[in-house]
Amino acid sequence: MRALWVGLVLAGCGTAEKAAPLSRSERLDPASCAGCHPDHYREWSGSMHAYAAEDPVFRAMNAYGQRQTNGELGDFCVQCHAPVALAEGATTDGTNLDSVSPALLGVTCTTCHQIDAVTGDHNNATRWLPDAFFRGPLDRPLDTPAHGHTRSALLDRDQPESASMCGACHDVITPAGVHLERTFLEWQHSQYSVAEVGLQQTCGSCHMPGRDGKAASVPDAPRRRIHSHAMPGVDVALTDFPEADTQLERVQDALDSTVWLQLEVFDYGLGTGVTVALDNIAAGHDFPSGAAHDRRAWVEVVARDDAGAVLWSSGLVDDGQSLRDAMAADPDLWWLGDRARTNTGDDAHMFWEVATVEQAALVAPSRFDADDPLYEEPHVARTFDMGPVWPSTVEAVVRIRPIGRDVLDILVASGDLDPSVRDALPTFTLGGSAVTWTAAADTGEPE
Repeated sequence: MRALWVGLVLAGCGTAEKAAPLSRSERLDPASCAGCHPDHYREWSGSMHAYAAEDPVFRAMNAYGQRQTNGELGDFCVQCHAPVALAEGATTDGTNLDSVSPALLGVTCTTCHQIDAVTGDHNNATRWLPDAFFRGPLDRPLDTPAHGHTRSALLDRDQPESASMCGACHDVITPAGVHLERTFLEWQHSQYSVAEVGLQQTCGSCHMPGRDGKAASVPDAPRRRIHSHAMPGVDVALTDFPEADTQLERVQDALDSTVWLQLEVFDYGLGTGVTVALDNIAAGHDFPSGAAHDRRAWVEVVARDDAGAVLWSSGLVDDGQSLRDAMAADPDLWWLGDRARTNTGDDAHMFWEVATVEQAALVAPSRFDADDPLYEEPHVARTFDMGPVWPSTVEAVVRIRPIGRDVLDILVASGDLDPSVRDALPTFTLGGSAVTWTAAADTGEPE
C-alpha cells in the first residue's frame, strides 16, 4: 500500500527557506510533492490514478491475459496503468510490478504534469517530458527553486485541450482493433464538447471540482482557484488504501445525480404495465462509460401489495450474485451497458477476446441534429408487463457495479485474484434515480 510520506519530504519542498531543487528521481516520486502540495497529494493518494497499478483486478487481468495470449499483450495494460514505470524501463509488461519502486507505480504527479503534448486520441498517445519543469494551469505561479513551471492548456480544466489529455488514456483500442473504451469519443459527441457559453464542460469540470485555497502550502502563497485531485468516477479501491471511505462517498455523490428516471404505471385491462424512462442528465459521456463491457448497471423494478409483499419484480439481484446469472432467471432484466462478443458471436468475458461491441449505454445529450447519422437518442424507455397484478406501490431505481462479478469469478478461478476482492466489490444505488409510484396518489402522469 502506498504510504503518505509527507514527513519525509518537508526538507525538500516544505517552505521557501528549506526548498531545494528536486532531483530527477525526486520529480518522479509523488511523495516529493506532498510537502508543498499536501491537500493535492492526499486527494490523489486515494484516487484511482494512485491505485491504477496497485489494483488487484488490473494485476490479475494483466497476468491472466499475458498467459492467455502467450505474452502478446505486452505493454498494452501498463501503458496507461503504469506509464512512468514503463517509460523508465522498470517494467515491460506489468508482470513484475511487485519489484518496481512504488514511486513509479500508477498515474503519478509527473505522469500528467510533465506531459508536453498529446499526439493521438487513445492508448496514452502523449509525449512525456520529465524535465525540470512541471506543467500546470497557473499564469503567475509562486516562484520556487524546487521545480520550474510551464503553463499548459493541457492542465487547465477550463480549456478544451485538457480533455484531449484525459482522453488519450480514457479511450482504448485493443490490439485487435476494437474501440473498446470510448469515454473521450462519447464526450466529443456530446453537447458538453461544444464551445458555447455556459455549455462546454471538460473532464476536469466534473471530475476535478474547484475550491478556493492555496496551490502550495508555503507562507507567501496567494489564495487561488484550485481543484480537487480525487477524480471520482465509478471505480473504487477494493483493498486497504488511503482515503478509501472518502473516495467511496465521492463516487456515490457523483452517481446520485447522473440518471433521471420516470415511472408510469397503467392498467391495460387484463393486468398492469409499467414504463420506465431513463435520461443521462449529468455524465458528460455515456452511462456507464470506460470499461462499459465490464460494468454492470441495471434497472430494478419492484411492485408490492398493501402489506409490502412483492407481487412482481425485475432486477432484484442478490448482493453476491452476478448480473449474468440474474439475467438467466429474469428475462425482463434491463442491463445498461455494452455487450462484448467474440468473433463467433458468443459473450466475450475478457477484453482480448472481444471482436465486436453492442452499445446499449445511456448516451449524453448529443451535439448532433436528429437527422445526423451520428445522432443518438438520449431518452430511452422500456415497458414491462407485470401481468394480472394490481400493485399498491411500484418502485424503480438504477444500480451499478464497477465490474461484473462474473469477470471477477474468472480471475478467481484462474488463481490470479484473491476471492476477498470479489467480496469487497460494492453495488451502488443511484439515489437520484429512485422513484416510487403509489396507487393512492396516482394522477395519471409519470412519476
